[in-house]
Amino acid sequence: MQTFMTKGTCSRQIIFDVREDDTLTNVKFIGGCSGNLQAVSRLVDGKKIDDVISILKGIKCRGNTSCGDQLAIALEKYKEKKANGSK
Repeated sequence: MQTFMTKGTCSRQIIFDVREDDTLTNVKFIGGCSGNLQAVSRLVDGKKIDDVISILKGIKCRGNTSCGDQLAIALEKYKEKKANGSK
């Protein structure tokens, strides 16, 4: 399980898992707009992390970011950690 502290959004935290085949699962946003974020979580479940990043990166809401953009940033950081040998 991965945990990411968001910046500039109503949600405070994103929790998610990545399977060995780089698919995203079990995405949970803590705080924020519950209905919208449940929908985002369901829509990205089972998708490749690179696909999720390309779809959500750069979406703006408040503070020049959004919950979707923060998820993309979290996944990029996950990829960086994985490339450096830690999960």
